[in-house]
Amino acid sequence: MTSKYYFEIAFILILIFMCTNGDDKVFNVLDYGANTDGETDNSKAFLSAWMDACQWDGQAKLLIPLGEYMLYATNFSGPCKGSSNLNFQIQGNIKAPIDPKLFCNKSFWISFQNVNNLEIEGDGILDGQGVYAWNNSQCNIRPSTLALDFIENAIVRDIHSINSKGFQIDVFRSNNLTFSRVNITASEDSPNTDGIHIGFSTNINIFDSVIGTGDDCISMIAGSQNINISGVTCGPGHGISIGSLGNLPNEDVVKDIRVRNCTLTATQNGVRIKTRAPSDSGSATTISFEDIIMNDVRNPIFIDQHYCTSRPCEAINEESSVQIKDVTFNNIEGTSSSIVAITLNCSATYPCKEIKFNDINLVYNGLDGHAISSCDNAEGTATGKEVPPSCLKSTSDSSA
Repeated sequence: MTSKYYFEIAFILILIFMCTNGDDKVFNVLDYGANTDGETDNSKAFLSAWMDACQWDGQAKLLIPLGEYMLYATNFSGPCKGSSNLNFQIQGNIKAPIDPKLFCNKSFWISFQNVNNLEIEGDGILDGQGVYAWNNSQCNIRPSTLALDFIENAIVRDIHSINSKGFQIDVFRSNNLTFSRVNITASEDSPNTDGIHIGFSTNINIFDSVIGTGDDCISMIAGSQNINISGVTCGPGHGISIGSLGNLPNEDVVKDIRVRNCTLTATQNGVRIKTRAPSDSGSATTISFEDIIMNDVRNPIFIDQHYCTSRPCEAINEESSVQIKDVTFNNIEGTSSSIVAITLNCSATYPCKEIKFNDINLVYNGLDGHAISSCDNAEGTATGKEVPPSCLKSTSDSSA
């Protein structure tokens, strides 16, 4: 009886094990006819594998094995059937097309849309081959390498993105995304190749990543809320930026932005908030930058409420209608390559309010003087170390 009892228990456990693991399935793109010659378009094979993986009622993994794959513009869309995370595993190198007819005026190269519970990972490379697009006058719009639109609950880790034609990663209308150990590279003179661009999205985390590009390492526009950035190494590039804001009527507020424990090296800007002038109304509030190291950065701390992309700017004497308030700069140190280490160029119509400086130590690395601060229409307080000396106006001074 005892042996029969144990046999029955063992049999049941085996059945449970088999049923549980029967839900796991790998969808290898090579089984769908993918070619690794680096020249043949694989969009059909990739999409066929995606459709099967997306409809699998269990744990699905779409596998792109080692090899070199050419891929034309491809949209991986949901919703998907499985309740578990769909794993998109990139082990090979994926190359974008270089024929302008295949990429000019397209908004994305690789896109994921309307997917819940997604994992994108692997040591492979997404090669945008941007050198064929950056100086192409035919292209008014250049595609992002990886577009994540209307995504809910996703993890992107260990991905390498190089030489995007446009933004490297573009996040739009998404919630609860985490980027970890992402490596992003493009030439310092590559135009509009933002590393990670976030808009109208909430609960976005960016951790322990290395970004060097021709534009902002990370950019956050209207509707970016509850964004956590930590452990990012930035450079070259234009720094970590909020904005530009005030581009459209009724823009969603930017709030709850936390940037900490980051290092910026030889960037055009350090941490920056930029708004158009003139502009539509808007708001950026509850923002903190702390424990930041600046190495040879041109504008380490920069609020620019007279931002424009062409010179001479026709709107140079007009003001922004975006309210910036409750911004904290804490424990920021390093070197500035310009004598003006802190610039707060705020709106006369809507002055910056509740700006807080604590323990700022930014030294000018030139020979023609010491670092200085420049403030216009900026109200707040400074405590702790003040290098350069603060130029903030206290609220009492402003009202006097």
